[in-house]
Amino acid sequence: MKDCARDFLVEKANELLNTASCCAELKEAAKAFLDAAGKENEECEAKKLIAEAEEDIITVDGLIAFAGSDAGAAVFGAEKAKEVKKHGEEIKAAGAKYCDCPACAACEAILAKKDELTA
Repeated sequence: MKDCARDFLVEKANELLNTASCCAELKEAAKAFLDAAGKENEECEAKKLIAEAEEDIITVDGLIAFAGSDAGAAVFGAEKAKEVKKHGEEIKAAGAKYCDCPACAACEAILAKKDELTA
């Protein structure tokens, strides 16, 4: 893996590890990549991290639907869920494709460079 690709993925993996909005599976993939960075299994772990990012990123429509559901209210609390839903509607109207929480933003950045990272 090229140094610039490694550096970028290390930065994004650290962002994922340091955000509360990142799920456990994605954190595990980020940690496994960081442990492998610069080693023989680096590319394998990078591909796993990218695959996990593809699986876990939330579309803006998914965010809106979740925040508007009973499950969303249970996770966020009723008032916060309404705020999150409204925020999702606003970013969708502005053209967003994905949720803009820190974890999804890191995933989106990774996926935007997927071809460079796996070359």
